[in-house]
Amino acid sequence: MDNKISIIICTYNREDIIGKCLDALSIQSCSENNYEIVLVNNNSSDSTEQICLNFKNDNKDIDFNYFVETKQGLSAARNRGIKEAKYNLLAFIDDDAMACEGYAQEVIRFFNRNGTAVALGGKILPMYETVRPKWMSKYLEPLMSVIDLGDKDREFPKNKFPIGANMVFRKSVFNEIDGFNENLGRTGKNMLGGEEKDLFNRIKQRNGLIWYSPKPWVYHHVPDKRLTVEFVKKQALGIGFSEKIRTLNIGKAELFKSIFKEILKWGASIVLFLFYSLTFQFSKAGMIVRFRYWVSKGFFKKGI
Repeated sequence: MDNKISIIICTYNREDIIGKCLDALSIQSCSENNYEIVLVNNNSSDSTEQICLNFKNDNKDIDFNYFVETKQGLSAARNRGIKEAKYNLLAFIDDDAMACEGYAQEVIRFFNRNGTAVALGGKILPMYETVRPKWMSKYLEPLMSVIDLGDKDREFPKNKFPIGANMVFRKSVFNEIDGFNENLGRTGKNMLGGEEKDLFNRIKQRNGLIWYSPKPWVYHHVPDKRLTVEFVKKQALGIGFSEKIRTLNIGKAELFKSIFKEILKWGASIVLFLFYSLTFQFSKAGMIVRFRYWVSKGFFKKGI
């Protein structure tokens, strides 16, 4: 079977950026016969729908398929995208990400070369609205959906997994495991997550090979509002609470395993705090510890 790619974009009230995301996919170097765009609108109340329909009308040579998912939540929207996609490779790109011109072609080439790989995470580069804040360290940049594991193809490290702004699966994976857990992930404006970690953990449990490649890269838009201390706090609380939900769904053993890992992360955070303090990078030192405190607080909260 020839590899072809369905590029799935799930969106919710992103009239400010969804057009740029789609425009980047309209100039792919790949033949239009080898990819489709699947846009899942998750009940947007702004002008997102009209922007998408205008794109469809202006790009009749592109296989663009538009759907509305009425069940609120990113996981539900992603599962709808899986259901509607017609090709054997499923790529998820965030609605605020801009793919490189060779994105589709590089994904297809990767899976043509790597017959045993079942999932792929590509490089994600930040595109800050203004400037990178002084408190931002490379250890916190994944909060902004940034990932860079170098310039060579490699298997993902065991303690890491791809990020939703740029991740690809063989569709056959979803014949073996359920899709995204709809009890996890963002719903509306909440800051829950954990659905990607949950999915990749289930793939790993079945010994599925997950790879990284730098060539199908995307820019990820990072607006200033995501760089406030209050936003990072809310995001960290959501990470902690989501991890509790994820582990409780599996069982108490997984819960205690996660608590043990959190203790280890506290140790690493203290080491980083000392390093940044000794090198006079006090804003980075402080944010590392504050972030870890907020994650732990979210984990042990009753609700969020």
